[in-house]
Amino acid sequence: MKTKAGRLSKTTKNDLITYAMVILAYIVMQLLVSTGHVSSLIQGLLVPFCTYAIVAIALNLTVGILGELSLGHAGFMCVGAFSSAVFSLAFKDAIPSGLRFFIALLIGAVAAALVGFLVGIPVLRLRGDYLAIVTLAFGEIIKNIINALYLGVDANGIHFTMKDALSLNMEEDGVVLIKGAQGVTGTPNDSNFTVGVILVLITLFIVLNFIRSRTGRAVMSIRDNRIAAESVGINVTKYKLIAFTISASLAGVAGVLYAHNLSSLTALPKNFGYNMSILILVFVVLGGIGNIRGSVIAAVLLTLLPEVLRVLSDYRMLIYAIVLIAMMIFNWSPNAIFFRKRVKQRLTAGRKSGKEA
Repeated sequence: MKTKAGRLSKTTKNDLITYAMVILAYIVMQLLVSTGHVSSLIQGLLVPFCTYAIVAIALNLTVGILGELSLGHAGFMCVGAFSSAVFSLAFKDAIPSGLRFFIALLIGAVAAALVGFLVGIPVLRLRGDYLAIVTLAFGEIIKNIINALYLGVDANGIHFTMKDALSLNMEEDGVVLIKGAQGVTGTPNDSNFTVGVILVLITLFIVLNFIRSRTGRAVMSIRDNRIAAESVGINVTKYKLIAFTISASLAGVAGVLYAHNLSSLTALPKNFGYNMSILILVFVVLGGIGNIRGSVIAAVLLTLLPEVLRVLSDYRMLIYAIVLIAMMIFNWSPNAIFFRKRVKQRLTAGRKSGKEA
């Protein structure tokens, strides 16, 4: 963590800057909200900011650190959202809200991790486009199963069917938890901005420490050269499965935060479908593949931008597309990369000359 001279290493400084950036943004936003300088529209986006930041970090662990293209993280988010929402609704009056939400987080994370582990066993043997297609199919299958599922509970236990609510055959005291395409209604609103920021910081801590760990270095060696990693005895399937499972678990946490911010949760294409998976991938690509801090920034900016441009209703999506293209060019164009390096070198040279003077 420290160099021989006793100073913090470069990676530790970058990690601390990332944590400080999130904490500072939270403090500034809380001050603006308390003084009435933030509209109700922006206040309604505070929890989604945290949700998308968490799932973007989770996907970056798979795409940027593991080096595999996954389009199924909306499915893992769906698993975490509905498993936690069902628990919270079933124990709404039996467990205090704080403890209930904590247990719901654990249930959502574990359920998504379990599904990620089971999916990863066969899927991670594939590469490239094949892996992307299979994970995309998984996300669509999860969404369609939820839309067709009816789940209820009564004194006799849990009932489920794929037909309709009447086919559950429950007692009079029974409660329908999942109502097919109508989803889950009445979920406790336990999410808030403070909880979201805490979860973002925990997610950053887990991912950044995983990257610096021995396991993380093994995962990155597989990403850089699979054959060389195998030649030195690294179990490729094992380490890929570890990274993929952690990534799925964190996506499940994002789903829990998302579900407990809504009174009605439905598995629509815009929530957990193909479009959501692509949007999460856009966060990762525009923020920089492998750049964890960039994923957080991109998730916040690209969630905020369409709402800010809502006043320009006729040209909102056109401006949004232009901004996306401009950011893509700035991040990935060779000339833009060379320009950023020159600017950085000049700034560094200017600081050194200033210190010498």
